[in-house]
Formats: sequence, structure tokens, C-alpha cells
Amino acid sequence: MAKLSVVILNWNGRHHLERYLHSVVAHTTGDAEVVVVDNGSTDDSVAWLKRNYPDVRVVCLDKNYGFAGGYNRGLKSIDTPYTLLLNSDVEVTEGWWQPLVAILDSEADVAVVAPKLRAAAEREMFEYAGASGGFIDYLGYPFCRGRILSSVERDEGQYDTRRDIFWASGAAMCCRREAFDALGGFDEEFFAHMEEIDLQWRMQLSGWRIVIEPRAVVYHLGGGTLPPSPQKIYLNHRNNLAMLYKCSTPLQRAVVAIVRPFTDALEAVGYLVMLQPRKAWAIVRAWGSFIAWHGRLHRARRAIKRRKRAVGIYHFSIVLRYLCGLRHFNNMM
Repeated sequence: MAKLSVVILNWNGRHHLERYLHSVVAHTTGDAEVVVVDNGSTDDSVAWLKRNYPDVRVVCLDKNYGFAGGYNRGLKSIDTPYTLLLNSDVEVTEGWWQPLVAILDSEADVAVVAPKLRAAAEREMFEYAGASGGFIDYLGYPFCRGRILSSVERDEGQYDTRRDIFWASGAAMCCRREAFDALGGFDEEFFAHMEEIDLQWRMQLSGWRIVIEPRAVVYHLGGGTLPPSPQKIYLNHRNNLAMLYKCSTPLQRAVVAIVRPFTDALEAVGYLVMLQPRKAWAIVRAWGSFIAWHGRLHRARRAIKRRKRAVGIYHFSIVLRYLCGLRHFNNMM
């Protein structure tokens, strides 16, 4: 039996599979297997896979359950001790997974370990979605070693040290199944966006660690540099607020409750000024959904076991620091 399953979630993504799957299959050998979980695709992804990659196992779901539900359901058919969740638009390199598995083998309290993400289009640049490890500020805004808000750095080896982080990007994260399953996996009501940060925060509160291993490098096409759609804005805001309510300390939750309505209102006004009312409305909708979730979130918060505090929460605002011209990670931490 393989020790590691590299699991790619696919939804109508034949074009990505055609471009990127070859590198994954070529460089995932030995004690590892490649599995594609198809999230109810309506294109010919599954037929194409079976025709061109008959040795790649395909798990078919009956509909699109989103990132969270798709992985939760797909992983029920996979029983390897380690699972590496990989986006379909990621190019991997030779020896990319072995350093990740080595950490899980040698450090029993590590739940997730991630490779460094570079941009597939500009290969010397960090990739927006994860760069060299993720963190959040006190108001819940995510940032990375190598990316602060929209400012992305060139990778010059400045963040090549292995270290504990707050979150690893769902584009490429190697999970210890024991930890993933014990916490019930991703919160499926998130559907997509922020679910990996929410899970890793809960992991840390349960006593696990999250680690970045920059010796392992992958190249992610991603969408972080593209203008966000109203739906993406809605999911990011709603899920971020839900995550903060579930996982943060009472003091942090109080600060968020006071400050975030103001900052989110400013963002909505900014979209209105730019004549993008649907994006402004997405923020309003996100707050409405978050308030409607209050009862469920309260129960989820009470169920979280808080054995340990999470590391990697920046006790200030990266937005204010960004506006002051501090746009590199080394200026923040």
C-alpha cells in the first residue's frame, strides 16, 4: 500500500489536467499514488483521464460539492496515512513530495506540511495563494511570506527557512490523515475559500503544528492576480467572518466585531465608487449570511477543543502597515 496519495480535485478542468497532470504523474513515483476526485464534472474530464491516464485512479462524485465537500467525500475512498491535496493547475518538480513526507514521518505533532509556491506564469515570483507559508493578522486578513495583500515578491531565497506557519495553501498541502479525520475535515458549509485556513486553525487549537518546507517547490497557475468575482468576494468575506467567530479568542472576536464592519463598509463603498455595485452587494450578502449562521457557529465554537493557542497571528493590521508602505513580509514580522 502506498504511504502517500496525491489527490487532485477536478471540476470541468480537462484543460488544466492536459497541461499539468503529466508533471504530477512523472514526479510522483515510488511510495506514492495519484488520485483524481471528480466533483461532478459535466465536461469530458473523466473520459479523457481514463483514455490517457488509465493508471490514475479516479473517484467520481455525483455533483459539485465545492472544494470542502469534494475533498471530504473523495478522501473517504482513500486510506493512505498521508494525503497531499493538489490543485489541478499545479506543476510539480522532481523530488517534490519526499521532503514533505519526511517531516510527517519524523515529527509526530505536524498535521500539515506544504511546499513553496511559485507562480507558473512568472516562475521567479512567489505565487499569490500561498508563497512560502501563510499567516493572518488580528482582523483576519491572510498574508504570506512573499505576499502582502496584492504585493507579491520575487523569490530570492529570502524565505527558504523551514518554520511553523499559520496556514498552508489548499493549492498544495500534505496532510496527516489522522489529524484531518479527527477534526472532521473541512467545514463543508464553506463550500470554497478559507476552508483550509479554518481547518488548520482548528488543528493548531487541538495541539497540531503546520509547517512550510521551502526545499519542496511547485508552480501554481492560480487566480489570485485576477480581479475577484462577486461570488468569490462573497465566499471569502462570509467564510472569513465565520472562521474568526469559531476559532478566535474572546478578545480578538470583540476587536473584529468592532473594527471589521467599518473596514468592510469602506471596501464596499470603494466598489461603489468604482461602479461595481455587484461586488459591494457581495460584502453585504456575506454579512447577512454570517449573521444567519450565528447559531450554528456558536455550537461549532463550543465544540472546538482548545488545548493550545495557534501561532502566526499578527497582532496588528496588515492593511494599515500596507498603507504605510510596508509591503514585504520581513517588514511585518
